[in-house]
Amino acid sequence: MSEPSVLLDVTDGVGTITLNRPAAYNSLDIATKELLRDTLAQVAEDDAVRCVVLTGTGKAFCTGQDLKEHVELLHNGGSEALFTTVDQHYNPIVTTLAGMAKPVIAAVNGVAAGAGASLAFACDLRIVADSAGFNLAFANVALSCDTGASYTLQRLVGRAKAMELLYFPSTIGAEDALALGLATRVVPADELAAEVGALAARLAAGPTVALGAMRQSVAYAAGHSFEEALELESAMMQKTGSTADHQAAVAAFVAKEKPVFNGR
Repeated sequence: MSEPSVLLDVTDGVGTITLNRPAAYNSLDIATKELLRDTLAQVAEDDAVRCVVLTGTGKAFCTGQDLKEHVELLHNGGSEALFTTVDQHYNPIVTTLAGMAKPVIAAVNGVAAGAGASLAFACDLRIVADSAGFNLAFANVALSCDTGASYTLQRLVGRAKAMELLYFPSTIGAEDALALGLATRVVPADELAAEVGALAARLAAGPTVALGAMRQSVAYAAGHSFEEALELESAMMQKTGSTADHQAAVAAFVAKEKPVFNGR
């Protein structure tokens, strides 16, 4: 029996989702997209998961659409499946990834190309191995961008640079990605797992409701007016102010102790 193309491990509040098609550079065929979509939905609803890590096995993080399957569908009259996949797979995947009320880290172990780069951009933090890189490869196969890249990329690097990266795809190395704002942090490849593990553990031990509220507030503010953003901030303050974690934090502050958060 071969391993699934998407693996899930939940340990100490961290849900690690690993794309597991190393021989295909973790490209996304239909079966993998369906499993990734369902796995993300599972961890989004699981209160035991307080931080999510998305990564890949082997030399790649994710190289986007499986072009071998894509060509087969084109040649065998499966064009409907080619383009319904955006609505059936890519959009639900990235919506769940970007919208879940808990922190999400991309552990970019290798090249992230096309939709793979888009997935990384939808995460809160991108910890990137020094041997990895990004490539907005869509124009190379005469397709538009997808999986949220039109939204996330320009917010990371600005509109002008986003258009340049989309029009003229090339691999952006880790250090250049850091300078552009695509990477949060660059670490030696052999230290990636330890670095991400420590960061994920810290987030998983944090006030999950508050962190999720921050995530949702920032996303909401990107597409709404200042006044509307303030309204949501008010609602989120009321929500987080009623949590057990807030009560524990205030009590710990008064007692000059370090708070212990339970994510509730």
